[in-house]
Amino acid sequence: MKGKVGYDPKMKRYYVLWYHAPMKKTVKIWFYRGIKVESKGLAEKLLSAMQGDVENGVFRLEKYTQGETDVIPYLRSWLEAIRPTLAPATYKDYRNSIENHLVPFFSQKTLQLNEIQHDTLMELLVSIKRRGKGKLNVMYCLRACLDYAWRANRIQSVPPFPKKKNFQITEPVIQWLPSERQEAIINAIPIEHQPIFWFLKYHLRRPGEAMALRKEDFDGSVFTIHRGFSDKQPIEKTKTGETHLIPAVSAFLPYLKIEEEKQRKHGVISPYLFIFPHGKKEGRHYTIVTLERIWKNACEQVGEDIPLYQGTKHSTASQMINELHYSQSELQMAGDWARLESVKKYGKVESSARKVLLEGKVVPLGTKSARLQDNNSQ
Repeated sequence: MKGKVGYDPKMKRYYVLWYHAPMKKTVKIWFYRGIKVESKGLAEKLLSAMQGDVENGVFRLEKYTQGETDVIPYLRSWLEAIRPTLAPATYKDYRNSIENHLVPFFSQKTLQLNEIQHDTLMELLVSIKRRGKGKLNVMYCLRACLDYAWRANRIQSVPPFPKKKNFQITEPVIQWLPSERQEAIINAIPIEHQPIFWFLKYHLRRPGEAMALRKEDFDGSVFTIHRGFSDKQPIEKTKTGETHLIPAVSAFLPYLKIEEEKQRKHGVISPYLFIFPHGKKEGRHYTIVTLERIWKNACEQVGEDIPLYQGTKHSTASQMINELHYSQSELQMAGDWARLESVKKYGKVESSARKVLLEGKVVPLGTKSARLQDNNSQ
């Protein structure tokens, strides 16, 4: 049977010497299932596995070659293998993480996938020229790749990644507008474009979800939110992958009539619920560039400066907490957030809600303290 075990005294490692007839060359195999062959017993196990594959007619040299677990080639082949399962924006972000951060780092390292350990990851973290969540996104990309390699039996385990505190992520303070100022912006928008912005205000949805809404997604009383946009392309799922059933707010329905009249006026037959009459996209759906331009122009008219997402969803959520005094659990239900943790940020931006609770519960009317305040004021 072909093949034999060898030992390299300089590298202090064993290997299998194997003649590969199709290539007409002898190669040294240094790894067994991604593990360095550092003992004679493991080398003999590797040789036995290779010989077994030959006997069973399933031998592939690339199964055993070192190159298959080289980090950089594996990162690239992994990304293309999973591309059909990714949203366009996710694929773009992964590719950016690989080419701009992971490839430069691993180009300076002579490592195999199985040799990536916690200390390597900490060194990588320091090398990433991004901040906070930007660093986290790069590390998430590598973690997804290593998890895939583990499931494919290329490595024995996924190493522990740096803890979240190591990323030094600072949550930004939510920027938002009170109801009157938010509504002043929307009212400054030309009436034919107002419907989609009122939808965003009243229903706590993302702009991409509103842009992707189709007429078939509304039954007259409930919107089924299950589409979105990713890297400017329509996709059949939301950013989180969840479907949301959102009741139509009564105050919005008159604006839906305005939208319907606009489409009749321009003679546009489109599957989309909201359309940009002069758009060039198929179905004339709005684009994020168009929405942001319309919003920015309206902001300038009324003297405001706030991005679209903060001015709509963030502002409405913050108003519910700080003006209408919803509890966090009530806001979670209204916006159909999956986790309560997602809405806590809206309770940090203003003290008015806490003041109401303190006024009503810590110093209730009729107590000695309240009477004392009344007497002092007389």
